[in-house]
Amino acid sequence: MSEPLSRARMRELLGTRRIEHVVVLGANGTMGYGSGALFARSAARVTFLARTRDKAAEGLARAVKQVRSPAIAERVALGSYDADLERAVAEADLVFEAVAEDPAVKRPLFERIDAARRPDAIVSTVTSGLSINQLGEGRSASFRRHFLGLHFFNPPNVIAGTELVPGRETDAALTDFVEAYATLELGRVTVRTEDTPGFAGNRVGFKVLNEAAGLALEHGPMLTDRLIGPYTGRALAPLATIDLVGWDVHAAIVDNVFANTDDEAHAALALPAFMRELIGKGVLGRKSGGGFFKRDAEKRKLVLEPKTGDYTLASEVTLPALPFIERVSERHRYGDYRGALAELARAEGEYARLAKRVLAGYVSYALHRVGEVTRSLRELDLIMGFGFNWAPPGVLIDAFGASVMADLMEASGVPVPAALERARRGEAPRFYDDRATGIGRFFVAAPAAS
Repeated sequence: MSEPLSRARMRELLGTRRIEHVVVLGANGTMGYGSGALFARSAARVTFLARTRDKAAEGLARAVKQVRSPAIAERVALGSYDADLERAVAEADLVFEAVAEDPAVKRPLFERIDAARRPDAIVSTVTSGLSINQLGEGRSASFRRHFLGLHFFNPPNVIAGTELVPGRETDAALTDFVEAYATLELGRVTVRTEDTPGFAGNRVGFKVLNEAAGLALEHGPMLTDRLIGPYTGRALAPLATIDLVGWDVHAAIVDNVFANTDDEAHAALALPAFMRELIGKGVLGRKSGGGFFKRDAEKRKLVLEPKTGDYTLASEVTLPALPFIERVSERHRYGDYRGALAELARAEGEYARLAKRVLAGYVSYALHRVGEVTRSLRELDLIMGFGFNWAPPGVLIDAFGASVMADLMEASGVPVPAALERARRGEAPRFYDDRATGIGRFFVAAPAAS
């Protein structure tokens, strides 16, 4: 991978080409209309395409509602794939594909784009983990040189983290330009990743989410989300996150990573059998009306019993006393983040050990991916912090202390990365490298109760 671009170099790169017309495919989907709204703030023209013009219009209405800016509609034209794709693509500087996460759906559209695009037009996909190189197979050499992944996180108007994923044949100068455009024009925290399954954020993040889903089978969703909740440095507890993302999307991501990788935590990426069974019955999280949690007709919170598929009133679920979480959360509220994690490190008992095992596994897995999915820990830290809104691995190491984190890994039975072993000997005192962001940003959502 190339070295990070300076802000001055990015400003120079913006002068090498212009993005005045963006075409968005899949504009009626959540990522399509959210990304389209983002482009409409920068580009002079944006065309929303969907299966029908009415679907594209629905996407525009949702985009306006999401960003609360009717003004973006003034820059947006609407169309359908059948009637308008070739004409719109022929005039596009950037074609942004956001259709279903399925190569069988994407590839026929790429074939049409390839035939219609200008030779210098950029083509990007918002895939959350499919191979950029494989998606570009069979396309022209010009298409492949101008093709890359631009993975926004949902919703793009709120979450700034973005993964930039060039393929083997993507032109290096074009990749540099897209990084500058995404960073300076779209306001992204842009991280380059390798073209590996799940890229960086989803590779690491969904390992933790899937691990939590497995724990729900034994401990129940409420206790699991309490143990791995905001006090551990995340804006939303893991099972609530899966419900928000969608069980089908979660399954597609972990199935892709499980099928195409073989690392030290491979077993943790196997989708729990109960989830696959319930997905088959239509349980998809919030989009289907319920997942690990849902509301009844009276708006009361219900909790899934994973072993049976039944739901119980949350008010009838009794959780064990967890005083260590209260102590940790109290320190967070006063901004004593290192003191908070020292409290967690000292905590004893089965549930404290479980929480520490998940955190140690997260940090271990992330550090073992450095050099495989990103050039350095800094990029991985940025995407976990600004894409997932989780405390980055480097923040947790610095806050716990390298020696304490290494001890937690050993006690939890997860491998200690070489970089942490060196730090334990005093060779690398600091891991988190984004000095413009205080670590309190990642613990502001740490209430006394989840």
